[in-house]
Amino acid sequence: MLTGLALYLVFRKIDTDQLLQLTKSIQWLWLVPAVLFFVLSKIFTAFRLNLYFKNIGIKLSESQNWRLYLIGMFYNLFLPGGIGGDGYKVYLLNKEFKTPVKKLIQSALLDRLGGLVAIVFLLFGMFLILDIQLDFLETSLWHGLMVAALILTIPAFWLAQKLFFWDFLPSFWPANAWSFAGQIAQLICAWFILKSLGITENILAYQLVFLLSSVVAVLPLTIGGVGARELVFVYAHRYAGIEETAAVAFSLLFFLISAAVSLGGAFIKVELKGKS
Repeated sequence: MLTGLALYLVFRKIDTDQLLQLTKSIQWLWLVPAVLFFVLSKIFTAFRLNLYFKNIGIKLSESQNWRLYLIGMFYNLFLPGGIGGDGYKVYLLNKEFKTPVKKLIQSALLDRLGGLVAIVFLLFGMFLILDIQLDFLETSLWHGLMVAALILTIPAFWLAQKLFFWDFLPSFWPANAWSFAGQIAQLICAWFILKSLGITENILAYQLVFLLSSVVAVLPLTIGGVGARELVFVYAHRYAGIEETAAVAFSLLFFLISAAVSLGGAFIKVELKGKS
């Protein structure tokens, strides 16, 4: 219901004829590397998740883990916030390895938090670089807060992990490295999507709003983040200096790539072997 409402608000605010014309002019060749970098971003984050599995005694090969990750992505298409895949992995791994559900839920939650921390860190950096048309963003206080946030984000995450996710602390640095690698790969994917739409100006501004929309898409509000991402682009365009219709087209293309890759998980079977 919220997905439909969000899409209704989006298409009510944009020029649908202009959106249709824009889609007709897409340079499809640029979407090939966009898909490749999207897949690469997911491979990187799958590596991160497997580190967490190893921390709690689950020994999966990278091939097994990648297939399980793809199946999880498929289930994520159907539930708000992409929680379906997490639930499926918890169920399957508990059934196969008898690992306590609590530890499996912690691994799934920490996997989400790791990705969110990378996004937030990059957002703080972009807020310092870009000229956003909001008065309070131009104050010395705001810039000071952003610098402090950049410095403290990783130490704060380490402290939170030490307090609440102790079992996973040994993989803190490599897991975060994979988080940043995955997010940077998605930003490169976003750049290729923008190229396909003929957008060559304010690239960082589009990517900043893309990161903001990624944070919103994680919230359990809409199916697969559809509608929520587009709403962020619609309401942020005037402040970030981006073109509204092009931003929505970009967001929809990103979702289509995500959905196409995720649907591949419907045709994959994974056999889990080994002992926890």
